[in-house]
Amino acid sequence: MADREKVRKSEDEWRRELTPEQYHVTREKGTERAFSGALWDNKQAGTYRCAGCGQELFSSDTKFESGSGWPSFYEPVEVEAVETDEDTSHGMQRTEALCSRCDAHLGHVFPDGPRPTGLRYCINSAALTFDAADEGGAGGG
Repeated sequence: MADREKVRKSEDEWRRELTPEQYHVTREKGTERAFSGALWDNKQAGTYRCAGCGQELFSSDTKFESGSGWPSFYEPVEVEAVETDEDTSHGMQRTEALCSRCDAHLGHVFPDGPRPTGLRYCINSAALTFDAADEGGAGGG
């Protein structure tokens, strides 16, 4: 599906291409405030992509309301799209979610999601872009 070649850029390139908030979240492993991101309450059908490299990460079909204040998904579009790593920062033991293509910090994965996976990918809006589904067809939407 996606191009799996790693995207490598200098910090200066990332700073030029990303907004300050996107840079802080994706490159410095920051977190936006709950209920503050542009996509946490998005209910449109479509695809969520990495803000850093554009790789498809999540589908609106797997998005659910977790009450956390961040976009939450129960699985990525492909297992290979999101990598995980142990995160012991801030005195906590968590699983970090990363874009497999550009190593952008996306958020964290928790084992308290809905079926069928039981996982909750809790993702920062600043780490994502959104492509609305093409409504197309006769009569439109």
